[in-house]
Amino acid sequence: MLKEKSREWYLSLLAAAIVLTLIVLAVIYRDKLEDLQGYGYFGVFVMSVLTGGTVIVPVPGLPMVFAMGGILTPYYVGLAAGLGEGVGVLITYMAGRGGRKTFETRFYSSYIKIEGWMKQRGTLFLFFSSSVPNPLFVLIGATAGAMRFPLWKFFFACCAGKTVKGTWVAYLGSWGLPTILRWLGISM
Repeated sequence: MLKEKSREWYLSLLAAAIVLTLIVLAVIYRDKLEDLQGYGYFGVFVMSVLTGGTVIVPVPGLPMVFAMGGILTPYYVGLAAGLGEGVGVLITYMAGRGGRKTFETRFYSSYIKIEGWMKQRGTLFLFFSSSVPNPLFVLIGATAGAMRFPLWKFFFACCAGKTVKGTWVAYLGSWGLPTILRWLGISM
């Protein structure tokens, strides 16, 4: 019992340290984040890790995927974005896993609803809720961690869903960006 509590405490401390580090880095290097777009697919991946991993500092993930879909091959942009966000969202999972008691207490009503959906169709729920722009996904990821949903299932369901989301946003960019630029009188 004591060993499990100390492990939860260390996990929550580690998750908090990672989140704080990402927030500080995102604030310090906010201007530099835009430069990542020059790195193509790798830039999309890194930016998506930050998008999936930061909660407080808004990182422009979807607009960047949209824009990069108009410049690069949309399928690969979606794949890079999905994998990056899948890696980034592991932070919220670990935060929920490490801070289980705090999370259950602070977000009790949301936790109970999400837990019910996770118990019914966990993997499908994760896939569909991550395949659309979803501001509540932080709570979903933390709930999955708090209820000890298997990490590998969480990771693969989120990567698959976020790849679907990234791909359709990138294809929207590939079709929409040239049109928007033409309206503005800018040639590509």
